[in-house]
Amino acid sequence: MNAEAAVTEVVDTVVVGGGIAGLSAAFELQKQGRSFVVLERAVRTGGVILSEPVGGFVVDGGPDSILTQKPDGIALCKELGIADRLVPTKPPRLAYIQRDGRLHALPAGSVLGIPTSFGPFLRTRLFSWAGKARMGAEMFVPAATADRDESIGAFMRRRFGDEAVTYLAEPLLAGIHAGDVDRLSIRALFPRFVDTERKHGSLLRAFRRQRPTTPASPDGVFRSFPGGLSELVNALTAALPRASIRLAAGAARISRGWHVQTTDGASYTGRAVIVTSPAYVSADLLRDVDADLARLCNEIPYASSGTVALAFPRAAVAHPLAGSGFVVPRVERTGIMAASWLSSKWPHRAPDDQVLMRAFVGGARDPDALNKRDDELVAVSMAALRPVLGIRGEPTFTRVYRFERRSAQHEVGHLDRMASIERRLAAHDGLFLTGSGFRGVGIPDCVADARATARKVAAWLTA
Repeated sequence: MNAEAAVTEVVDTVVVGGGIAGLSAAFELQKQGRSFVVLERAVRTGGVILSEPVGGFVVDGGPDSILTQKPDGIALCKELGIADRLVPTKPPRLAYIQRDGRLHALPAGSVLGIPTSFGPFLRTRLFSWAGKARMGAEMFVPAATADRDESIGAFMRRRFGDEAVTYLAEPLLAGIHAGDVDRLSIRALFPRFVDTERKHGSLLRAFRRQRPTTPASPDGVFRSFPGGLSELVNALTAALPRASIRLAAGAARISRGWHVQTTDGASYTGRAVIVTSPAYVSADLLRDVDADLARLCNEIPYASSGTVALAFPRAAVAHPLAGSGFVVPRVERTGIMAASWLSSKWPHRAPDDQVLMRAFVGGARDPDALNKRDDELVAVSMAALRPVLGIRGEPTFTRVYRFERRSAQHEVGHLDRMASIERRLAAHDGLFLTGSGFRGVGIPDCVADARATARKVAAWLTA
């Protein structure tokens, strides 16, 4: 159906994409009193956020938590009236790193592995004595003088040495983004580290001085819901007019005047359009609008990853599973990036006599992982978990979740590329971009940027 033949629905704003960014933008547009329609290609909202009950278990296929240190996610829950359902992680709040086939607790008193207290750091067996000495020498490493972007690996290697890159930066800092430690941008993803070096010289000295004088929250820094993170998506979706969300209706083409044709043959016109799709999808949609903008969007890379959920009788797992799980450095070569013990991390996720865990596969270190069948991914996960956790027998159930090109990679130069994207956007009144490919990756960042974008739209519509 062409644009001339289609019956066009006219709204203030067309929102392309019904993931957390698109839903958050729509929620803010509603608060601003603006009409909108949300176009989602899938048959459900939420994007990578997906929780499902399986028997007596609750499984998160994608993200499983909201970080409290970035307030926008929690603030949204309060506005939706679901904050009283938020639950903290269960103690003890420990995370582990695998080295030589053994799990080592991340030293207490650290900021993403960077020690703020020397006692636990000196006692850990995660690092060799040579590695500890090199990391401690960070206090004497001069700050960079050139104002340029660098990779997480380059930054950490320069300040803390090779061992810190191998056993901290690669599995932890890059691993949470499923990315390559020598390609991801330290400025885009961990600007606090860059700012600390510039202001204080040494991260070790600065973090030790900045240690809070009052105890940290006894409930930790992560929150979720008894029914999984999809509770947030469901509440957001329910807060919007049912008729404003069109499922199985992905955008197929965007043209000037902000006409959007969908895959189901419908047509929508908005005074503004907010595109929240992955950057490469946005590139395809915007190619006829601005070829340079489309090229810039298409240059943002994405990684694919999978989550393998497995359940076992508690008696079949020898490890105490005290904590949230562990990350796996690339040099361990086990086939997984990390494992999370969902039943130890969150309440209400498994029957008392069962355990529920997830293994994470793929990412930049194994881009072909999703070419494997489900049973092959389960076998890879079991081979990695069995010797480390002392698992006997086979899982009582498994689920495999696949996220093809869903992890945005903010690599070195991303902020410069974003500056170019912003300049191109400024040439197109009424066109706005948000989502994990652009200004922030995590759920609170996506919520914050989407709502800020919606406020800009409302202000532009009023001007």
